[in-house]
Amino acid sequence: MRKLREGIIAALWTPTDAAGRVAESELKANLDFVKGHGVHGFMVLGSTGEFLYLSLEARKQLLRTVCTYAGDLPIIANISEVNLAVVADLGRYARDLGVDSVSVLPPWYYPMAQEDLVEFFVRAGEASRLPLCLYNFPERTGNRIALETIAAVADRVPVASIKQSGGEFAYHRELVALGREKNFVVFTGGEIRLAEAMALGVTGCVSGLLNAVPELVRDIFDAVKMGDQGRAERATARLQRVGALVEGLEFPLNVAASMAARGLATGRPKAPLSAATRARYDRLVADLRNLYRELGLN
Repeated sequence: MRKLREGIIAALWTPTDAAGRVAESELKANLDFVKGHGVHGFMVLGSTGEFLYLSLEARKQLLRTVCTYAGDLPIIANISEVNLAVVADLGRYARDLGVDSVSVLPPWYYPMAQEDLVEFFVRAGEASRLPLCLYNFPERTGNRIALETIAAVADRVPVASIKQSGGEFAYHRELVALGREKNFVVFTGGEIRLAEAMALGVTGCVSGLLNAVPELVRDIFDAVKMGDQGRAERATARLQRVGALVEGLEFPLNVAASMAARGLATGRPKAPLSAATRARYDRLVADLRNLYRELGLN
């Protein structure tokens, strides 16, 4: 089993057809694009991948396809769902495909006690028999994963990593300290602040913008690893310009726009789009194309 301890991990977009099936040829082309720009691994079925819109069969199809074309790069499979039976089913399926770890969000909508989150994560780990990537995104789930919860889970099943997303940036520091004690690493979900996060001990990022501008994120990562602060600041400034534009459209549709501006296929929308939203999407694609040209991205 490959260990993903550091690096830039592409949170893959999921191109689908009108019937909701994975558009495999488009997905393969997108995989080839990010692989060619130096990503270190993939997260499949994450928030950027719009897993909530996908049927169980489409999720399994996506996992099969990525495992076929990922080459020797490690894969984190997000198996999150509110129904633990579905989590367990996806976890077993991912293990049989040979993925390297599974990511699990807290269940959403209903509030959960931290003790109950421990049991949920432990059962997910026991079912998959794979190392866990605990995925903390409380703004989306409504349930924050506390430090004591992570520690309790790590005492019972293998925890390989934490993905920290959302607005609580200072939490990275506490997670890193716990990771040193419990032997897991921390990835940030905020690629724009990657250099800041790495200064706190974070070892990389799981990034949606890697689908569109992998070379910009890789440049930040490499600069920090080399200790070249000036280069890291310049690279961050370039990525910030992209980020400032994409913030004008809702996530994760803005990721699709960032990809379309580079000529990458994104498939059919998975949810209805109004004429107003479509117009904002088209405007963002045009603005990003202009910015990419200015930044020298072909």
